[in-house]
Amino acid sequence: MFFHKKEPIHVVNVNDSNPRFAQLLLEQFGGATGELTAALQYWVQSFHIENAGIRDMLQDIAIEEFGHLEMVGKLIEAHTKNSDQTEAYKSTLFAVRGIGPHFLDSQGNAWTANYINEGGDVVRDLRANIAAEAGARQTYEELIKLAPDQGTKNTLVHLLTREISHTQMFMKALDSLGKLTDPFFGNIQPDETVNIYYNLSSNGTQDERGPWNSEPAFKYIANPLESKTH
Repeated sequence: MFFHKKEPIHVVNVNDSNPRFAQLLLEQFGGATGELTAALQYWVQSFHIENAGIRDMLQDIAIEEFGHLEMVGKLIEAHTKNSDQTEAYKSTLFAVRGIGPHFLDSQGNAWTANYINEGGDVVRDLRANIAAEAGARQTYEELIKLAPDQGTKNTLVHLLTREISHTQMFMKALDSLGKLTDPFFGNIQPDETVNIYYNLSSNGTQDERGPWNSEPAFKYIANPLESKTH
């Protein structure tokens, strides 16, 4: 059961309405990286999780994401309210769809459940969530750069901040499972090529090295056809 408190988690105060910016905000309402996607993704994932603590965390974050969806919706509403006679309004999706938020991204594409990334494995899902938060954070960073007024910017900074908080929580959950840096999960054991590194991007004069291809565990093979395992 949910209870809706009519005050948003963070104050939403728009100083200067700008329907063109509201169209960009749709990306975080009905877009792939938006709050609806995150809320539904984490909520559905929670039903797959046997670990009670991680299940509770996913449900808590999902409910918070619904609160974020409300904040983005209020921002869009404020940026399109009383602007139906402006040239800026006439150049946006809101001229056809009406004021307020819609289940569209900034280009007018309808929201789809294909945006949701869940797979029934706790490690896989938590890693997918870290990627989802990164995508949302990047979108908020770009929106903050374009925000037309300080009130809008303050709300977006709060939303960006919470993406970072959620990332930390997902990382801690992975760490509690001993899977923060372990690439193995599931029940199928990898074959003998698991530590082979193929150098397929050499420029002939310089071999770029890093921890992903220089640790003793890695076996270097310049051409995969030379490997007996292929």
